[in-house]
Amino acid sequence: MGKTRTKIITGEEEKTKLTEETAAPKKKKLKKAYFKTARIYINSHFNNTIITLTDDNGNVIAWSSAGHAGLKNTKKGTPFGGQKAMEVLLEKMANFNIDEIKVFVKGVGPGREAALRVLFSKNLNIISIADITPVPFGGPTKPKPRRV
Repeated sequence: MGKTRTKIITGEEEKTKLTEETAAPKKKKLKKAYFKTARIYINSHFNNTIITLTDDNGNVIAWSSAGHAGLKNTKKGTPFGGQKAMEVLLEKMANFNIDEIKVFVKGVGPGREAALRVLFSKNLNIISIADITPVPFGGPTKPKPRRV
C-alpha cells in the first residue's frame, strides 16, 4: 500500500500556529447610509410577495421576496410569505439610517396585510400608506349584436 506522511512538530512551530489561530481578524466598521425619506413598495400577487426599498428618487436600495426568504412553491403566496419577506427586508434596512418611510401597496395578494403588520410592529416613522393597485375603468367592449 501507500506510505503515510507524518510531520513532526517541534515546540517553535507549535507556538507560531497557536498565535496565528488566536489572532482575530480586524473588522472594518461599516458606515451607515443616510436617507431622509425612503419608500417601501409592497407588490403582492397571488403567487408571491415582492417588497422593494427605494430612495426618494426611486432608486432601489434593497429588495426581498417570499422566495428570497426561503419559501418555495405555493407557500410564497401566503400571508406567512409576506411576513417573512418583510422581516428579511427589515434586517437589510438595519444597515441604513432612514428618517421617514412612505409605504405603497400594490396588488390583491394575501401577503400585503401581513407585510404591513410586520412593518407596524417595528418602531419606524411611517408618514403615509397608499394603495396603488391598478383598477380597470371602462372594461372590455361588449360583443356586437348577432345578425340574423
